[in-house]
Amino acid sequence: MKVFLALGANVPGPWGPPGATLARAIDELCQARVPIIRASRVFSTAPQGPGLQDRYLNAVVQVAAPLAPAALLRLLKRIERDAGRRSGPKWGPRPLDMDIIDYGGWRIGWPPRRREPGRLILPHPEMHARAFVLVPLLEVAPHWRHPVLGLGARTLLARLAPAKAADVRPQTLDLQRPACDKRAERTSPPVDAVPEAFSRPHHR
Repeated sequence: MKVFLALGANVPGPWGPPGATLARAIDELCQARVPIIRASRVFSTAPQGPGLQDRYLNAVVQVAAPLAPAALLRLLKRIERDAGRRSGPKWGPRPLDMDIIDYGGWRIGWPPRRREPGRLILPHPEMHARAFVLVPLLEVAPHWRHPVLGLGARTLLARLAPAKAADVRPQTLDLQRPACDKRAERTSPPVDAVPEAFSRPHHR
């Protein structure tokens, strides 16, 4: 069962700045016996929300899933709350955001007609349009295909505006936590996994 989670943060919280919060979120998953199998690099991405916001840090991880989808979602929401996440405007700043983007190809709530807070939809109804999800997903699972659309992450990424993909910038943070699981491995993208424009280092 291949389960993929997307993580993001752009403001400090009780666990520290966004990079420290993402690392702590990984530890919290491990403590809950949801081990990390693979982790992408951390990427700096432009915020989608209104107003002036700091850039986000985003990553994708593949996890082992001893929990059913609804139970896993409850765990993610609990970790978000512990990290300081509270109700706020859609796409507003947040200390931690965690989403299930694909749970073994399961389809729940498709086609999504209306988003309701807390409602589980699988695969994630907006992931195919988000470069900040697709770029790190390519690192973790270059051969992944969307369970409903049947398209790979590279194809979905090519459909987006080039500026969106180009603005997903790899950082020097590493989310892999050795204490997580002995099977965990830090992925190195295969030669053809990530387009050259995304793999070159960027300087801010």
